[in-house]
Amino acid sequence: MQPGRKIYFLSDFHLGVPDAASSLAREKRICAFLDEAARDAAEIHLLGDLFDFWFEWKKAVPRGHVRLLGKMAGLTDRGIPVHLHIGNHDMWIFDYVPSETGVLIHREPIVRELAGKRFYIGHGDGLGPGDHGYKFMKSIFRNPVCQWLFARLHPNFALWLGDFWSGRSRKKSYENDRKWLGEDKEWLVQYCRERLRTEHFDHLVFGHRHLPIDMEVAPGARYVNLGDWITYFTYGVFDGTEMKLMKRVGDGPLNADVRIAGGPAV
Repeated sequence: MQPGRKIYFLSDFHLGVPDAASSLAREKRICAFLDEAARDAAEIHLLGDLFDFWFEWKKAVPRGHVRLLGKMAGLTDRGIPVHLHIGNHDMWIFDYVPSETGVLIHREPIVRELAGKRFYIGHGDGLGPGDHGYKFMKSIFRNPVCQWLFARLHPNFALWLGDFWSGRSRKKSYENDRKWLGEDKEWLVQYCRERLRTEHFDHLVFGHRHLPIDMEVAPGARYVNLGDWITYFTYGVFDGTEMKLMKRVGDGPLNADVRIAGGPAV
C-alpha cells in the first residue's frame, strides 16, 4: 500500500427496501460516502447484499439503483479497484454488474495479504455451524439448472417473487439483527475460531450479520463484522497499520466519524 492510502470495507445496503423513498435516500448517502472514500482509497471492498433482491436476465435487469451502479463504475474508471463479495440477497449477479461497472466479483471468501497483515474477507452467509435450512436453499439457488428455470419466468412475476422471498428472509432474521446472541450462538464467531485453528489471520472481515462487531477471537486475530447501512451506517477502514470499525455520523467529512472497538456494538 502507498503511504496515506486506505482500504475501505462496507456491506449490507439492501437497496430497494423498505420503500423507494427511503431506499433512494440511503443510496445517496452511500454514494456520498464513496465519494469521500475515493480521495484516499487504495481499494474498496463491498461485502454483499447491495440490493435486497437482484437477478440478471440475458436482456434485462431490475430497475433502479443507477446511482450506486454509476458510482462503482466511476470508481473503477479512476483506477480504484472495487471488490464485490456476493451476498445471499444478490447471489444472482452474473456478468452485467461486473461488465458495466468494472468491479471484481468474489463468490467465496478470499485471502488477502495487505501491508503485511493477513485478511480473510467474505459476505459470511452459510459459514459456521447451524442454519442448515439456509445452506440447503443456497445450494438450490446457486444450482445452474434452477437459475435457468427462474430466468424463464417473466421479470415482473420473477421480481415480485424474489422480493417476497427476500422479505420473508429479512423478517425471519430481523429480531436477531440488533442483539448479541452470545459467543456460543454467534455462528461467525465459531467459524472464525475454527478457521484459525489451521491458519492465522490478523483480521476476518464479514458482513451478513448486520450487527457491528469488533472482537478478538484468538491471540492476534480479530473478527470484524461491518454492520449495515440500514440501521448502523458502519464501515471498516485499514490504513496499512490498523483496522478500525467506524460509524458514519451524518454526511460530513470522514474524520468526523466515530470509532467502534472492543466487541459487539449493541
